[in-house]
Amino acid sequence: MKKDLITCVIPCYNESKVLDKFYSEITKIAANMNSVDFEFLFVDDGSSDSTLSDIKKLAEGDQRVKYVSFSRNFGKEAGMLAGLSNSHGDYVVIMDADLQDPPALIPDMYNILINEDYDCVGSRRVTRKGEPPIRSLFARLFYKIINRMSDTEIVDGARDFQMMKRSVVNAILSLGEYNRFSKGIFGWVGFKRKWLEYENIERAAGETKWSFASLTIYALDGIMAFSTAPLVLASILGLICFIMAIILIIFIIVKTLIFGDPTTGWPSLACLILMLSGIQLLCIGILGQYLSKIYLETKKRPIYIIKESNTDSN
Repeated sequence: MKKDLITCVIPCYNESKVLDKFYSEITKIAANMNSVDFEFLFVDDGSSDSTLSDIKKLAEGDQRVKYVSFSRNFGKEAGMLAGLSNSHGDYVVIMDADLQDPPALIPDMYNILINEDYDCVGSRRVTRKGEPPIRSLFARLFYKIINRMSDTEIVDGARDFQMMKRSVVNAILSLGEYNRFSKGIFGWVGFKRKWLEYENIERAAGETKWSFASLTIYALDGIMAFSTAPLVLASILGLICFIMAIILIIFIIVKTLIFGDPTTGWPSLACLILMLSGIQLLCIGILGQYLSKIYLETKKRPIYIIKESNTDSN
């Protein structure tokens, strides 16, 4: 009887310090799961260190190790998409190489999918221990905002670390959009999902590739990818400003007729002009962001370019 195949998709960007430790941990898990076969698919996202050469060394000693290497850095979203596109498994796991996604959860994920009525098993952190307080605060705020703005539920603390059946993978791959926000895509495609909770784990080695600025940009991309609420907000602000302007005009006319003093109040007028100008620029900026997303989509550029690979798909 043919064994199930589990593909572990591991996006990597400058992870040479942790690769050996990750490989050691993941192979221990694979050795204890004798009933299934494994494929370890590393996606090198244009690393500038020895990540690719280290992966090639692993591949020389283990035929289960596959790799896809990009021509430059395209980002984690592209890495995950490339991994899913080149995976062969009946079940696919997305996980980071820094061991913040505990490989020990993989057996539980697999057992849930084969024994219970679920199509996907996700993971979420119940604590943010080790993160800077300001980063944790803004992360929680982001989840509250996007869940109020979007019809697609995005669970607070949800990680990309999850195991999916092939049907879920195929559904995700059917979405060919250029501006990708996978946390939203995973929720949008639906299917029955179970969550496994665990406490936050710090990186085994190296440094995070996500700065506060890059996380902020990623959060804004996510909001715009799964909500048109900012456009509605711009329209509401415009309507409010129009109503305020009408009220002020009436107030100034009445005041001039009664008191005959049309020149006083210029400081407040200057403040109003600055406020309205700021609101206009904000609304134009929101429109510009959506327009830029449309521009990128219509160019039809590839999401990533593969430089070399040892998978059968290329």
